[in-house]
Amino acid sequence: MEGRLNIVADDKYEKMVIDRVPKALLIGGKWVPAAAGAEFEVEDPSIAAPLCSVPDARREDAFAALDAATAAQGDWAATPPRERGEILRRAFEIIMRRQDDLAVLMTLEMGKPLAESLGEIAYAAEFFRWFSETAVRTDGTWQVPPDGNGRIVVMRQPVGPAVLVTPWNFPMAMGTRKIGPAVAAGCTMIVKPAHQTPLSMLALGEILGEAGLPEGVLNILTTTRAAEVVEPLLKDGRVRKVSFTGSTEVGRKLIEQSADQVLRTSMELGGNAPLIVCADADLDKAVEGAVLAKMRNIGEACTAANRMYVHRSLAEEFTSRLAEELGSMKVGRGTERDVRVGPLIDQAALDKVDELVKDAVAAGARPLLEGGPIEHSPGYFYAPTVLADVPPSARAMKEEIFGPAAPVATFDEDDEVIEYANDTVHGLVSYVFTENLRRAVRFAERIESGMVGVNKGIVSTPAAPFGGVKHSGLGREGGHAGVDEYLETKYVALDV
Repeated sequence: MEGRLNIVADDKYEKMVIDRVPKALLIGGKWVPAAAGAEFEVEDPSIAAPLCSVPDARREDAFAALDAATAAQGDWAATPPRERGEILRRAFEIIMRRQDDLAVLMTLEMGKPLAESLGEIAYAAEFFRWFSETAVRTDGTWQVPPDGNGRIVVMRQPVGPAVLVTPWNFPMAMGTRKIGPAVAAGCTMIVKPAHQTPLSMLALGEILGEAGLPEGVLNILTTTRAAEVVEPLLKDGRVRKVSFTGSTEVGRKLIEQSADQVLRTSMELGGNAPLIVCADADLDKAVEGAVLAKMRNIGEACTAANRMYVHRSLAEEFTSRLAEELGSMKVGRGTERDVRVGPLIDQAALDKVDELVKDAVAAGARPLLEGGPIEHSPGYFYAPTVLADVPPSARAMKEEIFGPAAPVATFDEDDEVIEYANDTVHGLVSYVFTENLRRAVRFAERIESGMVGVNKGIVSTPAAPFGGVKHSGLGREGGHAGVDEYLETKYVALDV
């Protein structure tokens, strides 16, 4: 990936990348304006200035998209799995050919450094490749019942039109992670991307059209009025599934709204990931993993290490080295060379991180790396911050930080830190660093989270089931489980 970082994102190139993206809704295979003619601006968070405007969809646009998805569902479900898989494979290839342009586009609308954007493009494309191979493997079963009377046939069929709501922090990967299995299973879709980052999804819609996706299978609604657009869809009996990635608060509302039509739901919600460094950990590996787990995507990730617990015997050295690593990271606009920390998504995000850091210091935390908001900058920049001796009462140990601030606390016994780790309503991912296999297994089994990284700071891969427990969500995305979320199981009793 490093070899690709020779992109010169000057003003001319940036304008070309933005101009290439369709600034329209995708409904029934056509790029159209919002019915009411409304638009909203997409902002570059590094300079707090608009990049362009896109349509601001309303309720009538939502129903037009649903009409198109419903009309296309029958023929799409009947399309041979191999054809559906080949569409995804071609889309994978187009994405990889355009990865430089797509990375710059993502950096402009979201802020992450180009190196991370390039990584996300490759990660996003891989979901299409994975599910292109899965499309032909959605097997049913044929079984002789115990009494030998007849036969049991189990079929797998697409659940039907799905509403997919994607977040701003991984604007393309979270799209492909939902679209890929829906295409593989034979479901039509209405996608509502986050209003902060609609351009990556619009570019993805154009790519899928080029790859041969039939009209009406994918419909895209950009809007600032998510509730006005999404809720009516969930209450319409033609929609059969909703998949959402975002906050627990919004997820709860969508679950409530989906109850009227008893929809299939996939919810990837908030996190409060503990990162545990045991006394026998390889300190080099632990520091490297902590940097990855904390600073991926500027800390704006549900999988980010939100709170770190380090054995008292290693705490001083670990925290000092962590502060040194984070302090060496260049902060700036993501298109600039060697920048490793871009801007946060908006002012509200910056204010929240700063508020949590100040609360921790007021509660007794000791700043080892005093970052904080970068003054006199037009963008939403927050320099990396490391806090030592953070007490359990600090809000940063309980609330999702979503930024480059790392609170570190100490522990003495395994049972003690497992209790700390589980003392949260969330349970998305946890990280454990230990060189003892038995300890690793004990931690992995006892910690209440849907995923556990052992001596790894990144767990995400298209081939694995991604998701959480408790208030971190329902269902799984990725892996074989990902396509199951878009398939119904039908049992047929045969008298033969």
